[in-house]
Amino acid sequence: MPKSTYIQGEILPPLSQADQVRRQVSDEHLNLIATWLDDRFQIPGTTIRFGLDALIGWIPGIGDALAALASLIIIFAAWKRGAARITLIRMLLNLSIEDALGAVPILGDMAHIAWKANRRNYNLLMRDHHVRERNTWRDWLFVIGACLLLCVIFATPFLLLVYLIKAPAWR
Repeated sequence: MPKSTYIQGEILPPLSQADQVRRQVSDEHLNLIATWLDDRFQIPGTTIRFGLDALIGWIPGIGDALAALASLIIIFAAWKRGAARITLIRMLLNLSIEDALGAVPILGDMAHIAWKANRRNYNLLMRDHHVRERNTWRDWLFVIGACLLLCVIFATPFLLLVYLIKAPAWR
């Protein structure tokens, strides 16, 4: 009986020429999605660019949720392509930071313009695809820092509430 070999890691079989052409077309489509969501329009007279992500956020109630769903397309494509786990975590954290800040009225729309999670995620996907060394210490540093930032963002309202409850009565 032949001995089966199990190779750990994220090793994928080589792509056929047809798959490479399909992936190239997909890269163009993903770039188009990132462009439309993050930097399609420019404020005249400035270098500030924004996309539909910032505009959709103005729809009360569901705007940020719709923008997040559209942003998941790039992350899903990275997962289907077998991107490294650390890359997927970074992509999800990029989206989480943008959406957590995006929940704050007006400030959140500025966060969409400044953070550009879709463009960052597209660039991460391209780096993951083209660079052999996929996991760097900067990736892990970003993940740890982003997790700490998200903890602070989510804990701040509760800490403020506790402070207001325990504060002496207003005079």
